[in-house]
Amino acid sequence: MLRKISIFFIGIFVLHSCYLLGPSPRKRLSQCGKIKPLDVAIVPGLPLYNGQWDTLLKTRILWSVYLYKRGYIKNIIFSGNAVYTKWREGNCMADIAKKLGVSEEHIFVDTIAEHSTENLFYGNELAAKKGFKTIALASDPFQCGMLHKFARKKMKTKIYFLPVIFDSIQKDFNVNVVLDTTLNIKPGFVPLEERQSKKQRLNGTRGKNIK
Repeated sequence: MLRKISIFFIGIFVLHSCYLLGPSPRKRLSQCGKIKPLDVAIVPGLPLYNGQWDTLLKTRILWSVYLYKRGYIKNIIFSGNAVYTKWREGNCMADIAKKLGVSEEHIFVDTIAEHSTENLFYGNELAAKKGFKTIALASDPFQCGMLHKFARKKMKTKIYFLPVIFDSIQKDFNVNVVLDTTLNIKPGFVPLEERQSKKQRLNGTRGKNIK
């Protein structure tokens, strides 16, 4: 298990080097530490397979819990519809975070988003409705790097980016959370690839499906 996690971290580090330009994850966290707590962090979802979280999804959730418990953020928005599997991603992530000690009153869920750009866009819309002013995206370095350009070009809101600092959460990776797989299932679920063409999915990735 430890070997798998180490390989995963190395892979993400390589992606981070390629995609995330500018300050390092530690420097970004340090910068946010000067104005903490931020009102909210948006955490993009990933599918659950057989109702369970995989390594990358676990990484995103553990990182958001780390930020919350250490006072960097006051609230968390978990974003994601049922996209490739039948479980609504945002709701499942919220349930896991509650089991890991995040207060329910500080958790919010967006179930509109089906692409990374939509996670950020609709998460930001929800944050605005709740009156949150300082907003971050908390995710793996690869996704932060991809969405940084989108945020800069397409969004008026200032978004703080908080890429995962892996050694901060590595000791928590053995945590075991049992989920009720009967919960958070989307009625009448149809996988995204059966609802959208390749072109539509590519447009979604680029944020072109946002209305």
